[in-house]
Amino acid sequence: MRLALVHRHCQRWGIETPEDLVSGTKDEAVAAVLALLDLLAGEGPANRFDAVVEEARRQGVTGADLRTVERIKRLALSIQARLERRQQRSAALATLVDTASDLASPHTVEDTLKIITRRARLLLGVDVSWVTLPAADDDDGALRLHSLDGHVTMLNTQLRLPEGAGLAAAVLAHRAPLWTSDYLTDDSFRHAAELDQWIDAEGLHAVLAVPLSRGTAFAGSLHVADRSVRHFSADEIALANMLAEIGGVALSRAVYLDETLAEMSALRDRLSRAEADLADARGLIEAQGALLALVLDGCAPQLLVEECHIRLRAPVLLCGPHGTTIAVSGDLSGRGEEFTPAEKATGVLLDPAPVLLQDGIWSVPVLAGGHHLGALYVQAGPALTVGTAALLRYAARVVAVLLSLQEGQAPVDGRVRDELLEDLLLSVSRPQDLLERRARRLGIGLDQPHVVVIARVEGGAQAHAVSRASACARRLNGLQTTHESDIVLLLPGTDPGAAARTVHDELSSLPGSPPTVSASGPVSDPGAVLHGYREASRCLDAMTALGAAGTSASAQQLGFLGLLLSDHGDADRFIQSTIGAVLDYDEQRLTELIRTLDAYFDTGGSPTYAAEQLHVHPNTVARRLERIGELIGPDWQKPERALEIQLALRMSRIRRVLRERDEPAGDQDA
Repeated sequence: MRLALVHRHCQRWGIETPEDLVSGTKDEAVAAVLALLDLLAGEGPANRFDAVVEEARRQGVTGADLRTVERIKRLALSIQARLERRQQRSAALATLVDTASDLASPHTVEDTLKIITRRARLLLGVDVSWVTLPAADDDDGALRLHSLDGHVTMLNTQLRLPEGAGLAAAVLAHRAPLWTSDYLTDDSFRHAAELDQWIDAEGLHAVLAVPLSRGTAFAGSLHVADRSVRHFSADEIALANMLAEIGGVALSRAVYLDETLAEMSALRDRLSRAEADLADARGLIEAQGALLALVLDGCAPQLLVEECHIRLRAPVLLCGPHGTTIAVSGDLSGRGEEFTPAEKATGVLLDPAPVLLQDGIWSVPVLAGGHHLGALYVQAGPALTVGTAALLRYAARVVAVLLSLQEGQAPVDGRVRDELLEDLLLSVSRPQDLLERRARRLGIGLDQPHVVVIARVEGGAQAHAVSRASACARRLNGLQTTHESDIVLLLPGTDPGAAARTVHDELSSLPGSPPTVSASGPVSDPGAVLHGYREASRCLDAMTALGAAGTSASAQQLGFLGLLLSDHGDADRFIQSTIGAVLDYDEQRLTELIRTLDAYFDTGGSPTYAAEQLHVHPNTVARRLERIGELIGPDWQKPERALEIQLALRMSRIRRVLRERDEPAGDQDA
């Protein structure tokens, strides 16, 4: 093939062929020509061709023969250069085909960019290559370097080019390849300080940049660089362009592939969420059916709360409007009074959505027709799933239905209870054994201590208050009725003040003004219920007259006023509750605190005059008064307490005088 090329070139330029030289020239010229042809055939180096010509000159070849040998040398070198270019082009095309084949396989965007930069560096035989793309997190036209290959420093990490800087910006503006033989000394484009610093650190000089496009859109630019000053040939620029075009197509496919994978991942996530939501919905429907079945079967609140515990997989507590525990399942016993103030502080009592209170405990109110029946508490952790939140809201509604049904259920039983309490309040006496039998049929022991509570409700909430009071009475195993427009309850217990507070709290959540509640007792037989009612009624009237409407109190809590209102005035209890601690102290320690207290009030509250009357030092009186304050409270000198204390002192003195008067008579009779 090489000899055929030699023949064609000899004929083209009118040069004698080797055969002509053999017939008409010296043997030395022929030998030189054959040597040149051997070098051409063997792809010898260029300096060997020059050596053959020099050898022919030394052998005496001159004149036309020497010129012919030199011309054949030049012709051979030209043929060799063309063949080398063809081989390089063929190798480059093969590399491009391999690159295209490699890029045809599915790759991510990052892997595609790495393949492009690696093949660009190897294809053009340069030191460093990289791709510049628009910054994804900026909309101001900034560019960022990606997928560097061949670099030796780390200054390129997250290297960002401002808008209009570097060869990349020039390529973006011209949509054509651009190159420079020495980047840092070239002022034909705008430089960027960070990029120049990196170029200098890498020792780069010659840089070629070609556009990297995705279809009709410009995606970025492909860069190759050498660490020496050089010029890029047309073939190199063309190869870089072809690689950039192939890379642009592959990059477009990779972007679409990444987007497709992202969409598929999002679809898988949505499918997983949908399946989870479907499972939650099925579980929610099943749980709703189970809870509703319990309510329809007439279960107790405790059974319903236990089922909620199982379904929610968390401890559950059901409380009344003011923190009174109705039912509990799990480790939340006795914490209702702790949670209720927190609910009031956040204003969530009438918000049906679950609210996080503390320690992973969630609260949802139990509402019926805008009325607050209580709250459901669940220790479900710091966050609720959608299914758990929905089940918690539904559980609260089911509990509200159950409590509402209990308030309105068993009308016959309710009438029987109302009639029993009404009979107990009649002034016409009924057989006591008959009343006790009727009470026992209702599960109530009238021979046990009970307190009588009266609630007076103002405004239009009377019907709701009656329903709420009836539910409270049933829950506490008591009786309830309406008598002379007031709500009357007979509740088991010995503390009328506590019972009054309980009823007051139960009815205070209703719309309108808070109720006024009074209580008396305890009573332990059916005949005493009427007396307890009258005492509570007088206490209620006294509270209204004193401007204490909207509060709760018992006759005992009204002090000496309660003593006056009581059917059975208990002077001993009044004295003991007022100054009993001082009397006990004197008796145990043989002190004279009561005598000091008498002297203090007799002298108009003057410690000095009291000391003169007692014949002691004023400091002694002061110390005794301090001890009295420790025993009966620091507010004992306030007018209201002082009046009760003086009344108790006088009653105690009269009782002591009467007892001392009766003692001799008793001795004489003996």
